Amino acid sequence: MSRRQFLSYTLGGTGGFMMSLPLIANLRFAVDPLLQPKAESDWVKVIEVEKVTDTPTSVNFEKNVVDGWYESDKGFGAWITKEANGDIFALSPICKHLGCTVEWEKNVNYPNEYFCPCHAARYTRDGKNLAVAPAPLDEYEVKVENGFVYLSQIKPNTRVE
Repeated sequence: MSRRQFLSYTLGGTGGFMMSLPLIANLRFAVDPLLQPKAESDWVKVIEVEKVTDTPTSVNFEKNVVDGWYESDKGFGAWITKEANGDIFALSPICKHLGCTVEWEKNVNYPNEYFCPCHAARYTRDGKNLAVAPAPLDEYEVKVENGFVYLSQIKPNTRVE
């Protein structure tokens, strides 16, 4: 092996190694949030049980959200209702058609229904889609503890077929 080949291999290998260090560091930075353990679902206290009736009640709450490296408190909303048997359920106010916010009995032509003013989507009290929307309203995981209603993650609606 000549001196020229030795220097070429040595400098080429060292240069390649030096070039790969920033790539490895950036790859680790991008992948690190995926490697972190998932936190248990966070329960947020939203309303007293006594204030929940058989008529849907709108509640707003804040929840800590982690998006990669960015952590913030984000505002959410829910419609909370008590069934005849006393069970409490909460629906997301986000319309499944185009993401507008639905309101309870907003339109006088559709009493006892959620109504989306953007494109006239309608839902039953349980969140079943009646018109325009392709799917029912999502629901929150709910637990009742010490006289308060707690909400957690949004999940697909299990109340309707």
